[in-house]
Amino acid sequence: MAEQDRYGGWFGGNKADKVQEKAQQAVPKASGAEQDRYGGWFGGDKADRVKGAMPQNLPKGSGAEQDHYERSFGGDRLPSAGQASESLPQVSGAEQDRYGRWFGGDKFTDIERRLPRTSGAEQDRYEHWFGGHKLPTRLDIEKRLPKTSGAEQDRYERWFGRHDGPSATQLKESLPTGSGAEQDRYGSHFTSNRPANVRFVGTTSTLGLLQHAILPSFGFHSGLSVIAYGVGRYTDTVEAKDWLWPAGQVANAWWSAIGAPVVYEGLSFSEAWDALSYNQKLLLVGVSAWGIRLFYRIASRTLRRGKDDPRYETSARKQPDFWNKAFFTMFLPEALIQTLISLPFTLPFRAPIASALAAPFPEATTISHSLAIFLFTAGYSLETVADSHLEAHNRTASAELNREGVWSIVRHPNYLGDALCHLSFPLLLYSAGQLHPLTIVGPIANYIFLRFISGDKANEENQEKRYSKENPVKYQELQQYKQSKNSFWPGLAEVSNKWLWAIAAAGAGGVVVERSLNGLLRS
Repeated sequence: MAEQDRYGGWFGGNKADKVQEKAQQAVPKASGAEQDRYGGWFGGDKADRVKGAMPQNLPKGSGAEQDHYERSFGGDRLPSAGQASESLPQVSGAEQDRYGRWFGGDKFTDIERRLPRTSGAEQDRYEHWFGGHKLPTRLDIEKRLPKTSGAEQDRYERWFGRHDGPSATQLKESLPTGSGAEQDRYGSHFTSNRPANVRFVGTTSTLGLLQHAILPSFGFHSGLSVIAYGVGRYTDTVEAKDWLWPAGQVANAWWSAIGAPVVYEGLSFSEAWDALSYNQKLLLVGVSAWGIRLFYRIASRTLRRGKDDPRYETSARKQPDFWNKAFFTMFLPEALIQTLISLPFTLPFRAPIASALAAPFPEATTISHSLAIFLFTAGYSLETVADSHLEAHNRTASAELNREGVWSIVRHPNYLGDALCHLSFPLLLYSAGQLHPLTIVGPIANYIFLRFISGDKANEENQEKRYSKENPVKYQELQQYKQSKNSFWPGLAEVSNKWLWAIAAAGAGGVVVERSLNGLLRS
């Protein structure tokens, strides 16, 4: 019911029809649109003429944005469809489309070809920065990190050559190759459907490294200790744990560097190997060489002797509950020590990014690299020659104590060589910009173990006890040996010892060989 009909009776009592007619003449005849409602304002009873003039002044468009701003496109004339198409945005509104012209006019399709195509994992996002899949050093990371205030124009200014528009090549080399979402940044190694990659944990906190690197390493060694304990108890030989000493550390190094990526990240052996840097490969090879020599030495000695090492023939061994306690008093503690000693060759593989970021001296020189090679080669040569001289002496069936060859430098040249090898590992990491401070614990723990727990001290105590009962001549020679030669580190008098210089020459030769090999590989 229209309003004029509903209230018709109010204007004329029983003359409703007449009033209704008058009301209908007075009530607007238009639709209610604004131009009709106010037609009378523009000409009184000349509404018809006003009505004809109104369309010339009122908007002709639909209200869409291109109609609102028609003068922006060419005066008071409506633009053609072609003009509007040329002036309005032609893209979806996505950021890469909105700013397409910033990167080369209308060639934004080139940008699309350069946008991320990888999983977003950290090693994928930054692989182009550091050279393929090679893991970065701290110096590499610092060269790429923002040096400005953090504002977006500052953060990305250096990527694109200050204020100049970048080329497509610059974009490819500079833009992150991942989505940047947190689940992508810290997700799997190469694809999002693979297990979380804890190797690339970025935190340098003690808690983070403990959780992702140290505790898993201790669990690895503890598991091997359980196996060695079972074998030792079954065969009644404590020396089973000595077999584990080199084998467990080498196995942990290879598991951290190659095994974990192959098993948990789906890589092939060759892909996992190629992902290592040259220095990491060198570290892994060095650890393997050290472990293989020591394992051969221990295993051959045990098999030749046919019984347990005399060092373990103690009073505690005769107790009926010896093996019930042995795991917690002998096997498990050594698993903890091995975890600490193996830090230089497990931490760089289990947490390479954290190691690079925490390196206190990122700008190392080739001098430190050469020094690391020198120490390892000299130490390894000293161990190997000491084994050879000792074997030659034993074959003579001499009743005298061996004091010839490299045994004339110190009383325990094999332990000294072992310490030099382990000292070279953190130095090699330093030269690669991946020296995490925790890795220094490795050679320190190894030195303490060799000097004060189960190395030269325990060995000589056992020798004195046995020689005093079985061979008085050797006992007397041992006392003279202790007075004339240092136990571990050479004295100043050894400067004239030809064997000391022979070992030094072997170390220098190792540097020459490694430098030549490195140059050959680079070429």
